[in-house]
Amino acid sequence: MLGIRIPRADEAMLISGGRSGGTDGTPFRVVIGHRAFVTPFLRSAAFLTLRMQEATVQETCQTIQGITVNLSAVGAFKVGEDTQSIVSAAQRFLSDQRQMPALVGQIFAGHLRGIVGAMTVEEIIRERQKLAHEVLDASKEELAHIGLVVDSFQIQSIDDAGSGYINALAAPHNAEVQKQAAIAQAQADQAAVEAQQKSAQAQAQYRQQTAEVEAAAQAKINIAQANAEAETVAAQQESERRQAEARKSAIEAQTILAEEQAALTAKQLETSQIKPAEAQAKIVKLQAEAEADAMRTKAAAAAANDRIALDLRWLEIMPEVMDKIAEAFADSNVTVLNGADGLNELMSGLVTQAVAVYNTAKRMNVEGMPPAPESTRGEPGPGSATSD
Repeated sequence: MLGIRIPRADEAMLISGGRSGGTDGTPFRVVIGHRAFVTPFLRSAAFLTLRMQEATVQETCQTIQGITVNLSAVGAFKVGEDTQSIVSAAQRFLSDQRQMPALVGQIFAGHLRGIVGAMTVEEIIRERQKLAHEVLDASKEELAHIGLVVDSFQIQSIDDAGSGYINALAAPHNAEVQKQAAIAQAQADQAAVEAQQKSAQAQAQYRQQTAEVEAAAQAKINIAQANAEAETVAAQQESERRQAEARKSAIEAQTILAEEQAALTAKQLETSQIKPAEAQAKIVKLQAEAEADAMRTKAAAAAANDRIALDLRWLEIMPEVMDKIAEAFADSNVTVLNGADGLNELMSGLVTQAVAVYNTAKRMNVEGMPPAPESTRGEPGPGSATSD
Protein backbone atom coordinates (compact mmCIF):
# COMPACT_ATOMS: atom_id res chain seq x y z
CA MET A 1 0.00 0.00 0.00
CA LEU A 2 1.44 3.33 -1.07
CA GLY A 3 1.30 6.50 1.11
CA ILE A 4 2.28 10.13 0.73
CA ARG A 5 3.06 12.13 3.89
CA ILE A 6 3.38 15.93 4.07
CA PRO A 7 5.07 17.49 7.16
CA ARG A 8 3.84 20.79 8.63
CA ALA A 9 5.94 23.95 8.36
CA ASP A 10 7.03 23.71 12.06
CA GLU A 11 8.10 20.06 12.02
CA ALA A 12 10.55 17.73 10.28
CA MET A 13 9.63 14.31 8.89
CA LEU A 14 12.13 11.52 9.55
CA ILE A 15 11.83 8.44 7.33
CA SER A 16 13.48 5.26 8.48
CA GLY A 17 13.58 1.61 7.36
CA GLY A 18 14.90 -0.07 4.20
CA ARG A 19 17.37 2.11 2.46
CA SER A 20 15.93 5.34 3.80
CA GLY A 21 19.04 6.40 5.72
CA GLY A 22 20.75 9.68 4.99
CA THR A 23 23.65 10.09 2.62
CA ASP A 24 25.94 10.94 5.54
CA GLY A 25 25.28 7.64 7.26
CA THR A 26 22.52 8.86 9.54
CA PRO A 27 19.68 6.45 10.25
CA PHE A 28 17.01 8.86 9.06
CA ARG A 29 16.13 10.65 5.88
CA VAL A 30 15.05 14.13 6.87
CA VAL A 31 12.25 15.84 4.92
CA ILE A 32 11.37 19.52 5.69
CA GLY A 33 8.71 21.57 3.97
CA HIS A 34 7.71 19.18 1.17
CA ARG A 35 5.93 15.91 0.68
CA ALA A 36 7.63 12.48 0.61
CA PHE A 37 6.62 9.04 -0.57
CA VAL A 38 6.68 6.42 2.18
CA THR A 39 6.36 2.76 1.28
CA PRO A 40 4.08 1.04 3.74
CA PHE A 41 5.45 -1.81 5.85
CA LEU A 42 8.93 -1.19 4.49
CA ARG A 43 9.48 2.31 5.77
CA SER A 44 8.11 4.38 8.62
CA ALA A 45 7.82 8.14 9.11
CA ALA A 46 8.05 10.12 12.34
CA PHE A 47 7.76 13.87 12.98
CA LEU A 48 10.00 16.05 15.17
CA THR A 49 8.76 19.51 16.26
CA LEU A 50 10.76 22.54 15.25
CA ARG A 51 8.70 25.00 17.32
CA MET A 52 10.28 27.45 19.79
CA GLN A 53 10.02 26.15 23.38
CA GLU A 54 10.70 27.51 26.87
CA ALA A 55 12.68 26.04 29.74
CA THR A 56 12.18 27.52 33.24
CA VAL A 57 14.83 27.53 35.94
CA GLN A 58 14.26 27.82 39.73
CA GLU A 59 17.69 27.42 41.36
CA THR A 60 19.26 28.08 44.79
CA CYS A 61 22.89 29.19 44.47
CA GLN A 62 25.76 30.22 46.74
CA THR A 63 27.66 33.40 45.97
CA ILE A 64 31.38 33.87 46.45
CA GLN A 65 30.43 35.57 49.76
CA GLY A 66 28.69 32.43 50.93
CA ILE A 67 25.28 34.08 50.74
CA THR A 68 22.43 31.93 49.49
CA VAL A 69 20.36 33.42 46.70
CA ASN A 70 17.35 32.12 44.85
CA LEU A 71 17.32 32.76 41.13
CA SER A 72 14.42 32.45 38.70
CA ALA A 73 15.13 32.41 34.97
CA VAL A 74 13.67 31.31 31.62
CA GLY A 75 15.37 30.27 28.40
CA ALA A 76 14.03 29.87 24.84
CA PHE A 77 15.31 27.11 22.58
CA LYS A 78 14.35 24.98 19.56
CA VAL A 79 15.64 22.12 17.43
CA GLY A 80 18.14 23.34 14.85
CA GLU A 81 16.84 23.29 11.26
CA ASP A 82 19.94 21.70 9.76
CA THR A 83 19.91 17.93 9.12
CA GLN A 84 22.61 17.12 11.67
CA SER A 85 20.79 18.98 14.48
CA ILE A 86 17.48 17.32 13.57
CA VAL A 87 19.07 13.86 13.54
CA SER A 88 20.90 14.53 16.88
CA ALA A 89 17.69 15.77 18.52
CA ALA A 90 15.70 12.88 17.04
CA GLN A 91 18.15 10.32 18.39
CA ARG A 92 17.59 11.69 21.92
CA PHE A 93 14.01 13.03 21.97
CA LEU A 94 12.04 11.44 19.09
CA SER A 95 10.49 8.87 21.37
CA ASP A 96 9.54 11.48 24.04
CA GLN A 97 9.85 15.04 22.88
CA ARG A 98 8.39 16.34 26.17
CA GLN A 99 11.75 15.74 27.84
CA MET A 100 13.46 18.54 25.93
CA PRO A 101 12.37 21.52 28.21
CA ALA A 102 13.33 19.64 31.39
CA LEU A 103 16.76 18.63 30.06
CA VAL A 104 17.46 22.14 28.76
CA GLY A 105 16.37 23.60 32.16
CA GLN A 106 18.84 21.34 33.97
CA ILE A 107 21.64 22.43 31.64
CA PHE A 108 20.78 26.12 32.29
CA ALA A 109 20.65 25.52 36.06
CA GLY A 110 24.07 23.84 36.11
CA HIS A 111 25.80 26.66 34.29
CA LEU A 112 23.91 29.23 36.41
CA ARG A 113 25.20 27.71 39.68
CA GLY A 114 28.74 27.66 38.42
CA ILE A 115 28.73 31.25 37.28
CA VAL A 116 26.88 32.64 40.38
CA GLY A 117 29.43 30.89 42.65
CA ALA A 118 32.13 33.20 41.30
CA MET A 119 30.11 36.41 41.79
CA THR A 120 29.00 38.59 44.69
CA VAL A 121 25.40 39.49 45.42
CA GLU A 122 26.12 43.05 44.37
CA GLU A 123 27.50 41.85 41.01
CA ILE A 124 24.52 39.57 40.45
CA ILE A 125 22.13 42.45 41.11
CA ARG A 126 24.15 45.03 39.24
CA GLU A 127 25.21 42.80 36.33
CA ARG A 128 22.12 40.66 35.82
CA GLN A 129 22.27 40.91 32.04
CA LYS A 130 25.94 39.92 32.05
CA LEU A 131 25.08 36.85 34.13
CA ALA A 132 22.36 35.85 31.62
CA HIS A 133 24.76 36.20 28.69
CA GLU A 134 27.38 34.07 30.43
CA VAL A 135 24.81 31.31 31.13
CA LEU A 136 23.59 31.53 27.53
CA ASP A 137 27.09 31.32 26.08
CA ALA A 138 28.04 28.41 28.38
CA SER A 139 24.87 26.46 27.47
CA LYS A 140 25.02 26.94 23.69
CA GLU A 141 27.85 24.52 23.04
CA GLU A 142 26.44 21.79 25.28
CA LEU A 143 22.92 22.12 23.81
CA ALA A 144 24.33 22.13 20.27
CA HIS A 145 25.63 18.57 20.84
CA ILE A 146 22.07 17.38 21.30
CA GLY A 147 20.72 19.33 18.27
CA LEU A 148 19.21 22.29 20.19
CA VAL A 149 19.72 25.97 19.57
CA VAL A 150 19.36 28.51 22.41
CA ASP A 151 17.65 31.71 21.38
CA SER A 152 17.62 33.68 24.69
CA PHE A 153 18.10 33.44 28.47
CA GLN A 154 16.69 35.98 30.98
CA ILE A 155 17.09 36.32 34.78
CA GLN A 156 13.61 37.00 36.11
CA SER A 157 14.17 37.44 39.85
CA ILE A 158 16.82 37.36 42.59
CA ASP A 159 16.26 37.09 46.35
CA ASP A 160 18.49 36.40 49.34
CA ALA A 161 16.28 33.67 50.84
CA GLY A 162 15.09 35.97 53.62
CA SER A 163 18.52 36.93 54.93
CA GLY A 164 17.91 40.65 54.50
CA TYR A 165 21.17 41.18 52.73
CA ILE A 166 19.62 42.53 49.57
CA ASN A 167 17.36 44.82 51.60
CA ALA A 168 20.38 46.10 53.49
CA LEU A 169 22.13 46.74 50.22
CA ALA A 170 19.06 48.45 48.93
CA ALA A 171 18.52 50.64 52.04
CA PRO A 172 21.00 53.42 51.10
CA HIS A 173 19.82 53.24 47.58
CA ASN A 174 16.23 53.27 48.75
CA ALA A 175 16.99 56.27 50.96
CA GLU A 176 18.64 58.02 48.07
CA VAL A 177 15.81 56.99 45.83
CA GLN A 178 13.30 58.26 48.38
CA LYS A 179 15.30 61.44 48.73
CA GLN A 180 15.41 61.88 45.02
CA ALA A 181 11.74 60.94 44.90
CA ALA A 182 10.96 63.55 47.57
CA ILE A 183 13.02 66.11 45.69
CA ALA A 184 11.36 65.11 42.49
CA GLN A 185 7.97 65.28 44.20
CA ALA A 186 8.79 68.70 45.64
CA GLN A 187 9.97 69.85 42.26
CA ALA A 188 6.88 68.36 40.75
CA ASP A 189 4.70 70.11 43.36
CA GLN A 190 6.55 73.36 42.77
CA ALA A 191 6.21 72.89 39.06
CA ALA A 192 2.54 72.09 39.58
CA VAL A 193 2.11 75.26 41.69
CA GLU A 194 3.98 77.29 39.11
CA ALA A 195 1.92 75.67 36.40
CA GLN A 196 -1.25 76.47 38.35
CA GLN A 197 -0.07 80.04 38.85
CA LYS A 198 0.79 80.33 35.19
CA SER A 199 -2.52 78.76 34.36
CA ALA A 200 -4.31 81.18 36.69
CA GLN A 201 -2.38 84.10 35.18
CA ALA A 202 -3.11 82.81 31.70
CA GLN A 203 -6.77 82.40 32.60
CA ALA A 204 -6.90 85.89 34.12
CA GLN A 205 -5.13 87.30 31.09
CA TYR A 206 -7.47 85.34 28.84
CA ARG A 207 -10.48 86.62 30.79
CA GLN A 208 -9.13 90.17 30.60
CA GLN A 209 -8.42 89.82 26.90
CA THR A 210 -11.83 88.24 26.43
CA ALA A 211 -13.46 91.08 28.38
CA GLU A 212 -11.53 93.64 26.34
CA VAL A 213 -12.47 91.90 23.12
CA GLU A 214 -16.09 91.65 24.24
CA ALA A 215 -16.06 95.30 25.35
CA ALA A 216 -14.53 96.35 22.03
CA ALA A 217 -17.03 94.20 20.19
CA GLN A 218 -19.89 95.62 22.29
CA ALA A 219 -18.59 99.14 21.67
CA LYS A 220 -18.51 98.43 17.95
CA ILE A 221 -22.00 96.99 18.20
CA ASN A 222 -23.17 100.07 20.13
CA ILE A 223 -21.53 102.38 17.61
CA ALA A 224 -23.05 100.40 14.78
CA GLN A 225 -26.44 100.49 16.46
CA ALA A 226 -26.09 104.23 17.14
CA ASN A 227 -25.03 104.80 13.54
CA ALA A 228 -27.90 102.64 12.36
CA GLU A 229 -30.34 104.50 14.60
CA ALA A 230 -28.91 107.84 13.47
CA GLU A 231 -29.16 106.74 9.87
CA THR A 232 -32.70 105.54 10.55
CA VAL A 233 -33.61 108.86 12.19
CA ALA A 234 -31.92 110.76 9.37
CA ALA A 235 -33.72 108.59 6.85
CA GLN A 236 -37.01 109.15 8.67
CA GLN A 237 -36.34 112.90 8.84
CA GLU A 238 -35.37 112.92 5.19
CA SER A 239 -38.49 110.91 4.39
CA GLU A 240 -40.62 113.29 6.46
CA ARG A 241 -38.90 116.27 4.81
CA ARG A 242 -39.52 114.81 1.40
CA GLN A 243 -43.09 114.01 2.38
CA ALA A 244 -43.50 117.58 3.70
CA GLU A 245 -41.98 118.92 0.51
CA ALA A 246 -44.22 116.60 -1.45
CA ARG A 247 -47.25 117.77 0.56
CA LYS A 248 -46.11 121.38 0.20
CA SER A 249 -45.58 120.85 -3.52
CA ALA A 250 -48.98 119.18 -3.71
CA ILE A 251 -50.59 122.03 -1.75
CA GLU A 252 -48.78 124.58 -3.91
CA ALA A 253 -49.85 122.69 -6.97
CA GLN A 254 -53.40 122.50 -5.63
CA THR A 255 -53.23 126.20 -4.70
CA ILE A 256 -51.94 127.09 -8.14
CA LEU A 257 -54.58 124.89 -9.67
CA ALA A 258 -57.25 126.48 -7.43
CA GLU A 259 -55.97 129.94 -8.30
CA GLU A 260 -55.95 129.05 -11.94
CA GLN A 261 -59.42 127.60 -11.61
CA ALA A 262 -60.54 130.69 -9.63
CA ALA A 263 -58.94 132.94 -12.22
CA LEU A 264 -60.59 130.96 -14.94
CA THR A 265 -63.91 131.09 -13.09
CA ALA A 266 -63.43 134.81 -12.45
CA LYS A 267 -62.55 135.36 -16.05
CA GLN A 268 -65.55 133.30 -17.08
CA LEU A 269 -67.68 135.26 -14.56
CA GLU A 270 -66.19 138.52 -15.74
CA THR A 271 -66.79 137.55 -19.31
CA SER A 272 -70.28 136.22 -18.72
CA GLN A 273 -71.62 138.48 -15.89
CA ILE A 274 -69.31 141.19 -14.46
CA LYS A 275 -68.31 142.91 -17.63
CA PRO A 276 -71.85 143.03 -18.92
CA ALA A 277 -72.98 144.28 -15.48
CA GLU A 278 -70.20 146.89 -15.40
CA ALA A 279 -71.11 147.96 -18.86
CA GLN A 280 -74.77 148.22 -17.83
CA ALA A 281 -73.74 150.09 -14.66
CA LYS A 282 -71.66 152.52 -16.67
CA ILE A 283 -74.63 153.09 -18.95
CA VAL A 284 -76.92 153.64 -15.95
CA LYS A 285 -74.33 155.96 -14.37
CA LEU A 286 -73.96 157.90 -17.54
CA GLN A 287 -77.70 158.15 -17.81
CA ALA A 288 -77.95 159.24 -14.15
CA GLU A 289 -75.18 161.76 -14.60
CA ALA A 290 -76.86 163.08 -17.71
CA GLU A 291 -80.17 163.34 -15.91
CA ALA A 292 -78.45 164.98 -12.90
CA ASP A 293 -76.72 167.46 -15.16
CA ALA A 294 -80.05 168.21 -16.76
CA MET A 295 -81.74 168.62 -13.37
CA ARG A 296 -78.93 170.87 -12.10
CA THR A 297 -79.22 172.91 -15.23
CA LYS A 298 -82.97 173.21 -14.70
CA ALA A 299 -82.50 173.90 -10.98
CA ALA A 300 -79.89 176.54 -11.73
CA ALA A 301 -82.20 178.21 -14.14
CA ALA A 302 -85.07 178.00 -11.69
CA ALA A 303 -82.87 179.19 -8.85
CA ALA A 304 -81.77 182.17 -10.87
CA ASN A 305 -85.36 183.12 -11.43
CA ASP A 306 -86.26 182.47 -7.77
CA ARG A 307 -83.38 184.61 -6.46
CA ILE A 308 -84.48 187.45 -8.60
CA ALA A 309 -88.03 187.03 -7.35
CA LEU A 310 -86.79 186.64 -3.75
CA ASP A 311 -84.64 189.69 -3.93
CA LEU A 312 -87.52 191.67 -5.27
CA ARG A 313 -89.83 190.27 -2.59
CA TRP A 314 -87.28 190.97 0.11
CA LEU A 315 -86.88 194.51 -0.98
CA GLU A 316 -90.61 194.78 -0.78
CA ILE A 317 -90.97 193.35 2.73
CA MET A 318 -87.71 194.61 4.24
CA PRO A 319 -89.14 197.86 5.51
CA GLU A 320 -92.09 195.99 6.97
CA VAL A 321 -89.78 193.52 8.69
CA MET A 322 -87.70 196.24 10.15
CA ASP A 323 -90.80 197.96 11.44
CA LYS A 324 -91.99 194.74 13.07
CA ILE A 325 -88.62 194.32 14.73
CA ALA A 326 -88.63 197.85 16.00
CA GLU A 327 -92.11 197.38 17.40
CA ALA A 328 -91.04 194.22 19.10
CA PHE A 329 -88.15 195.98 20.80
CA ALA A 330 -90.38 198.78 21.83
CA ASP A 331 -92.87 196.43 23.43
CA SER A 332 -90.22 194.27 25.08
CA ASN A 333 -88.89 196.85 27.59
CA VAL A 334 -85.23 196.57 26.48
CA THR A 335 -82.66 198.60 28.48
CA VAL A 336 -79.50 199.85 26.76
CA LEU A 337 -76.63 200.09 29.23
CA ASN A 338 -73.88 201.61 27.18
CA GLY A 339 -75.67 204.42 25.40
CA ALA A 340 -75.23 205.03 21.72
CA ASP A 341 -72.68 202.27 21.34
CA GLY A 342 -75.03 199.76 22.80
CA LEU A 343 -77.83 200.88 20.61
CA ASN A 344 -75.70 200.65 17.54
CA GLU A 345 -74.70 197.14 18.48
CA LEU A 346 -78.33 196.20 19.02
CA MET A 347 -79.34 197.52 15.63
CA SER A 348 -76.44 195.84 13.98
CA GLY A 349 -77.60 192.54 15.51
CA LEU A 350 -81.11 193.08 14.21
CA VAL A 351 -79.81 193.73 10.74
CA THR A 352 -77.65 190.65 10.97
CA GLN A 353 -80.64 188.53 11.94
CA ALA A 354 -82.61 189.93 9.08
CA VAL A 355 -79.85 189.09 6.66
CA ALA A 356 -79.66 185.57 8.10
CA VAL A 357 -83.37 185.14 7.56
CA TYR A 358 -82.96 186.33 4.02
CA ASN A 359 -80.09 183.93 3.34
CA THR A 360 -82.05 181.04 4.79
CA ALA A 361 -84.97 181.71 2.63
CA LYS A 362 -82.69 182.08 -0.32
CA ARG A 363 -81.09 178.66 0.27
CA MET A 364 -84.41 177.00 0.69
CA ASN A 365 -85.65 178.49 -2.47
CA VAL A 366 -82.56 177.82 -4.55
CA GLU A 367 -81.13 174.56 -3.18
CA GLY A 368 -84.12 173.08 -1.45
CA MET A 369 -82.22 172.97 1.86
CA PRO A 370 -84.08 173.09 5.13
CA PRO A 371 -83.67 176.14 7.30
CA ALA A 372 -80.79 176.17 9.72
CA PRO A 373 -81.41 174.81 13.26
CA GLU A 374 -82.26 177.24 16.00
CA SER A 375 -78.75 176.94 17.39
CA THR A 376 -77.28 178.21 14.09
CA ARG A 377 -79.56 181.15 13.63
CA GLY A 378 -78.23 184.59 14.25
CA GLU A 379 -77.98 185.30 17.98
CA PRO A 380 -78.31 188.80 19.31
CA GLY A 381 -75.27 190.88 18.92
CA PRO A 382 -72.73 191.56 21.60
CA GLY A 383 -74.74 194.59 22.72
CA SER A 384 -75.29 195.14 26.40
CA ALA A 385 -79.10 195.22 26.14
CA THR A 386 -81.24 193.14 28.41
CA SER A 387 -84.99 192.71 28.83
CA ASP A 388 -86.81 193.00 32.07
